[in-house]
Amino acid sequence: MKFPEVSLVVDHFDEPELDFRYDQRSHHPKDGLFLYGPYDAPRKVQEVRIGVIGTKEGISHFRSWSDRLLSGIAVPPPSPTEKKDRLHLADFAGLEETFGITFDPQRCRALTVEFDAIERATRMENMHEAVDAVARIYTDRMDKFRRNEEGAIDVWIFVVPEIVYERCRPESRRTGLTLVRGKAPKRQRTRSFQGSLLLDDSFDPNIENVFDDIPDFRRHIKARLLSIAPSQILRESTLEPTAFLNSAGYPKRTTQDAATVAWNLATGLYYKTQERPPWRLSNVRDGVCYIGMVYKNLPNNRDNHVCCAAQMFLTEGDGVVFRGANGPWKTGDYEYHLSAAAAEELLGTVIEAYRDMHSEPPKELFIHGQASFNDEEWQAFCRAAPKGTNVVGVRIKSTGGDAKLFRAGDYPVIRGTALQLNDSNAYLWTSGYVPQLDTYIGPETPNPLMVTILRSKNRCPRMQTVLADIMGLTKINYNSCNFNDGLPVTVRFARMVGDILVMGSAREGGPQPFKYYI
Repeated sequence: MKFPEVSLVVDHFDEPELDFRYDQRSHHPKDGLFLYGPYDAPRKVQEVRIGVIGTKEGISHFRSWSDRLLSGIAVPPPSPTEKKDRLHLADFAGLEETFGITFDPQRCRALTVEFDAIERATRMENMHEAVDAVARIYTDRMDKFRRNEEGAIDVWIFVVPEIVYERCRPESRRTGLTLVRGKAPKRQRTRSFQGSLLLDDSFDPNIENVFDDIPDFRRHIKARLLSIAPSQILRESTLEPTAFLNSAGYPKRTTQDAATVAWNLATGLYYKTQERPPWRLSNVRDGVCYIGMVYKNLPNNRDNHVCCAAQMFLTEGDGVVFRGANGPWKTGDYEYHLSAAAAEELLGTVIEAYRDMHSEPPKELFIHGQASFNDEEWQAFCRAAPKGTNVVGVRIKSTGGDAKLFRAGDYPVIRGTALQLNDSNAYLWTSGYVPQLDTYIGPETPNPLMVTILRSKNRCPRMQTVLADIMGLTKINYNSCNFNDGLPVTVRFARMVGDILVMGSAREGGPQPFKYYI
């Protein structure tokens, strides 16, 4: 018996190039930065103003690490099981030599907090209250400095001991700790519906503000600083892994090699303190912008409303975050849809911001997300866009093994391979073997992204155009200095942005640069 066969289109997309200084290009951020320097870097070495908050030990670790960051860090020699040529690793030449910025570790604003106070706060019975108390130890110290001292800070760095990471996240269990009573009942997780009538007379109603936030130290800090400055949170063990050893004399944590850590943190430091990102995409199409949309449940909300957030990324690579209206947008277990008014207002705000930057609306506006669009909200998106702006809805989802592609040889499918199912659906392997690095960085056979063109206001773009754009957007994660990510930036950071926007302390204010959220 002869079975019918369907001929599927298999394509490959070349690795996107990046722009660096002196109009030079490279596929790899590390190569471009080392050889040419950041795109649009200042002509003279620029000193950045850093404020660092931590325990006495944490600040000492930060200064020691900063000295190495400024002087350069070599990649450690390969282990017996590693290849001799590890092209995905690179020595870090030094902050000034690589990025053209510098700072004095001894002169940066160093604010000390007490470890004992942090340790006591982490033991409060109520998790929300404990995390809020720890975050306030850091932010109150920062606020005191800002009230009493002159001089702006470009970026605030929070150096935290391991107990903050272990005890101040939503998944923290705090088993084996002797907990102490705070102002809120141990098991309270939301505001008390009956007010303070049933609570102790000494209970402060303002303490219930902590239930407007997720008990997560990182989200507290990011939300609190949205109107102040970009921030970076570092664990002490990231800076000095050899200072935290187990009983066998090995580091308690397995961290990346020191040179890779330096590359990643230096890239974030440059991005958060300079006007332009350290690199940008080459060969971009003029007048195109991309929006990543995400929906997040609001904590402590009796009506089960959700927050809609939109991240706009420009062809230059930088982004702006917008908050949409909160409302009953959840229409099913995995379905979210805006009302017509909310959809029109959100997209109108995005287009207005784009017009302010470029003096004209975008020619093409791609909406990336993991939800579909119903007729009501899509028609509202189209009304919000000017006549000459084509709006395109694209769904991008990770897959869990429903599609695999194999090739002969020791390495898996090459990054950039695509399997086009039809004009609207395709699998795209954004992870895989990279010939330039002669390796595949991953634990198992890579899974593709499922890309679907859902709707288009005007002419539907070619699938090859959509896939090429997604490949480019996997290379502008300025929170690290990797060759690429597995997800485009529009999708990769969507959950992180949403997690911060739903915090009670982040509900005020307009659009903010993306650098404040990462």
